[in-house]
Amino acid sequence: MKSVVRSHLRKIRVSPRKLNDVAKLIRKKSLSDAISILGGAKKSCAIDVLKAVKSAASNAENNMGLNTSHLFVSEASVGRSIVLRRMDIKGRSRSGRITKPFSNLRIVLSFGE
Repeated sequence: MKSVVRSHLRKIRVSPRKLNDVAKLIRKKSLSDAISILGGAKKSCAIDVLKAVKSAASNAENNMGLNTSHLFVSEASVGRSIVLRRMDIKGRSRSGRITKPFSNLRIVLSFGE
């Protein structure tokens, strides 16, 4: 039987495209490799992804009683959330739109090889 542990992080203030670039780095990696990769990543949203991975690891250890040395990231999916829209005042009484996107992140850790 394959044990899976999930962790969700919602309404992260970064665009889904940028967050997916960081999530690509840890897909199909072991838990220890994923934590070390995210610790050295230069993107600012890597901190949020690291928080979700550590949350899933602690869920596995405390709630399911699994050994964290055998866990790997089987899925790291990114989705769109809300988008804040703001007005930007331009020259000559014109206006533009600023969009501030938010993202959702789902981490799934699996036990085994």
